[in-house]
Amino acid sequence: MRTLLPRNAVRTTAKRSAVALLAVAAVAGTTLATAGTASAASYSCKTSSSGSYDDPSYSGPDSDNWEFDVKLCAKRSGGYIYTTATVYWDGPYSSGTNNNFTFNKARFRLQTKKSVSGTDPVVKYANYTGLEGALENSSAAGNGSYKTGTLKHKAGSGRYLADGYIQLDWSGDGKDYRAPILFTASPTV
Repeated sequence: MRTLLPRNAVRTTAKRSAVALLAVAAVAGTTLATAGTASAASYSCKTSSSGSYDDPSYSGPDSDNWEFDVKLCAKRSGGYIYTTATVYWDGPYSSGTNNNFTFNKARFRLQTKKSVSGTDPVVKYANYTGLEGALENSSAAGNGSYKTGTLKHKAGSGRYLADGYIQLDWSGDGKDYRAPILFTASPTV
């Protein structure tokens, strides 16, 4: 014997099933979209170190050397290339005194480059002069870090990378920016 349901019960059951299927599809679609977006938005980074740099205006008995590490990162997302950098340093112990007499100027030049055979051309760059204040306001142990902003460049065909360097103008040495302190570029994206 077959049981018949009233017509409105059949419609209600069908509506609930359809709503449930739509909810499952929406959650699955959101999960897939989120996973795809997260993986597309990952930075490719490379950290490299400099040598030791001596403050040429100081010849006393205390340590006055600076050592730098730079993490250069690039990613491709939504038709754009994004590049950023973080500078880490180990400076003299006495730098924690908020000494604004160490540098006249200091900057990090972040560059977005297109990867080609030979010299990679710079397609976008910015100078981050906030590095000076960060260096001169290091921790009491002389350590610290500075993060640049992010450069955004419309991606064409080909691969891109982040590159950059530090330039220091030491106080009291009578010179402008010294030769750039170079680092290893990010992986290509």
